[in-house]
Order: sequence, then C-alpha cells, then structure tokens
Amino acid sequence: MGDVAEAGERRIGWAARAMPVLTALGERFAGERPLEGLRIAACLHVTAETAVLLGTLRAGGAEIALAASNPLSTQDDVAAALETYGMAVHARAGVDRTTYYRHIHQTLDISPNIVLDDGCDLVNILHTERMELLDAVSGGCEETTTGVIRLRQMATEDALRFPVVAVNDTRTKRMFDNRYGTGQSTLDGIMRATNILMAGRTVVVAGFGFCGRGVAERARGLGARVIVTEIDPVKALDAMLQGYDVRPMDRAAEIGDVFVTVTGNRDVIRGEHLAVMKDGAILANAGHFDVEIDVRALEESATAVRFGIRPNTDEYVMADGRRLLLLSEGRLVNLTAAEGHPAAVMDMSFSAQALAVAWLAKESVRLTPGVYDVPAEIDTEVARLKLAAADVEIDTLTDDQEQYLHSWRLGS
Repeated sequence: MGDVAEAGERRIGWAARAMPVLTALGERFAGERPLEGLRIAACLHVTAETAVLLGTLRAGGAEIALAASNPLSTQDDVAAALETYGMAVHARAGVDRTTYYRHIHQTLDISPNIVLDDGCDLVNILHTERMELLDAVSGGCEETTTGVIRLRQMATEDALRFPVVAVNDTRTKRMFDNRYGTGQSTLDGIMRATNILMAGRTVVVAGFGFCGRGVAERARGLGARVIVTEIDPVKALDAMLQGYDVRPMDRAAEIGDVFVTVTGNRDVIRGEHLAVMKDGAILANAGHFDVEIDVRALEESATAVRFGIRPNTDEYVMADGRRLLLLSEGRLVNLTAAEGHPAAVMDMSFSAQALAVAWLAKESVRLTPGVYDVPAEIDTEVARLKLAAADVEIDTLTDDQEQYLHSWRLGS
C-alpha cells in the first residue's frame, strides 16, 4: 500500500471510531450476506465516512464501483485506500465537468443492479444516456434533498424506470444530518475559508428547511444576527416565531455580511442582489449543486478577480471598488472548505442507507417504479442502535398504555 493509500486508511479508521452503528451493521452484513452477487454503482462524496458505508455494503457481498458526486469534496487518499480494498473508484479531487461525467459513465459500466446517488446525476445519466442498462437496475437510494426533488419530478412525468428510496426523507436524517450536520459543517467551512469572527456578523440564510434551520441555529449560537429569506409562508412563519428576522433577499442583500444559500434551487442570489451588497460580503452555498449563487453574473459584474486569496476563497472586485468573496466556487462549502458532516452524524444517515439497500435487495421485485420512503422500522432501528451505542436507555410502554393507545373506547 502506498503512502497516499495508507493516509486514506488512517482517515477511514478515524471516521469508523465515531460510526459504531454502521460498524455493527458491517459485522451483521458479513454474517448474513444480504447483497451477495449484487453490483452497486455509487455516485457519492468520496470521503472517509462514505468509505465506511461502502465497506459495510461490500461486507454484505456487493461488488461496488464509485464515482464522486462533487469533485471538490473528493479525498484522494480515501479514493486510493478504497482501490486497495478491491473497489473500482473513478474519482479524484478537482476534476473538470467533462471528467466528472466521464467518471459517472465509467462507474455505470459495471451494469449495476442497485444505484446509490447523491444529487441524482447518476440516475439522470442512466435515464438519458445509458438506457441500455436500465433493465438490470432493480432499485436505488438518494441521499439529498436536491436529488429527491429531481426524482419526484421524474416520477410525476412517468420517466423514472425503477424504485428509489428517498433516504434523505427519514426523521433521523432530517433531524441529525440535515439540521445538526449541515449546520455545524457549513459554519466550519465558512470559518476555515475566511477565518472570520461570526459574533456580531449579519448572516443571511436563504431557505429555512431542515438544513437552513441548522445553519441559522449554529450561526445564532456563535453570536451572529441571523436573517432568513424564504418563499414558503409556513417556513417563513416558523422562522419568525423562532425569533429570526425574515425578509426578502433584495432587502437582506443590502445589510448581510455572510450569505448562505440552502434551498435546492437555482439563482437564489442574482445580479441585482450582488449589485447592492456590502464591500467584503461573503457568499457561500450549502445546497448540493453550484447553481444557487449566480456565479456567471458575479463574473460578468467583476472588473478583476483574485483567485485563491485564501484557500477556497476568491475575491471579485466590482466596478465601484467593492469586493465580494465567493467561497468554494459556489459549490458545497461544507465539503470543499471543510470535511463535511462529522462522522457521528453520517453514522446514522449511512446506517439508514445500508439498511435501505438490503431492504431493496429483498423487496424490489414487488415494487413499481417511483420514489419510496424509508420503511419506518428502519428509521426506528437506526435511532435505537444509536442510543444503545451512546449507552442511553428510554422508557417502554406498559400493557395498559399500549391498550389505551390502541382503543377508541377508553376516554377520560
């Protein structure tokens, strides 16, 4: 094993220490072999935590090929280590868009039975460019909000050809991963890239879904004043009742110091917003794709650009002398400027993913094409295993309580 692969092995081992649930599932899978003979094509962030997931699936008997879902998040040492495990890895850090898609095609050359996606790019290519492979695919899993949105639209248009489990939409994923993971790792990425003091800053969070809530909570906890922008009146009301300043982006743009987009949609920050921002405003994206900040408008407005003024930070100089700072080229800041979610967070999300894959392997023959929720028993099992790993006990219902909850005849 080379020096790079050895470094990846150490990184994977460190992550595994904080992933007791997934490690335990790996031991179970090694005994039960629920994925024996299956080929899995995965398009995921190539990180140490992902490596622990893939190790679990491989222990279950699967043959695996991997591409990166974001070139800037790829950890090359982890990719090298995975190759020594016998996995086909088509990923390296910093590749261009053409190479990114070539890697996805190379991953699909395995002719997969199950696909794992992080943003729906792999599934999209299957349905548009590699349709000859569709008959072999029995199902898939999607980990992101952005990907699930795309998949549900495909299902609405009767374009989706196999069942896909929306791993993103479990209670544990939304609570633990989206809220606490995204909240912490996004702020971590912004501070690593800029070394700014968050206390006293005005942070504008675009989107108040579970991820946006997490970012807003962590920013407020660090002493920032937080403004929330939203298009959903219910989410906007929730933000207001939690004490956040809620206003449209065109008004927030004038007073924000740090802007974080967390919406899953495009052009959330546009040219008209860039035109009124303060000198030194920081632009960061925590959505999956690099479309939430209109980078082209930023480039067209700038008279000069200083790339790499700090690692993962580019400075755009406007005609009037204002300087706007774009982090991670507008890509996912927590996985490019930082290391993504802590391993303890991914332990739950990837455990749900591993159990969903095993469920698909068993149940896909009776499923029609469409987007499916993770079975409730899987979500409950992941939470139970995580509590047990933390040595936390909870109450159980008595027989009388159980009867009360299942009878309409018992009242006050």
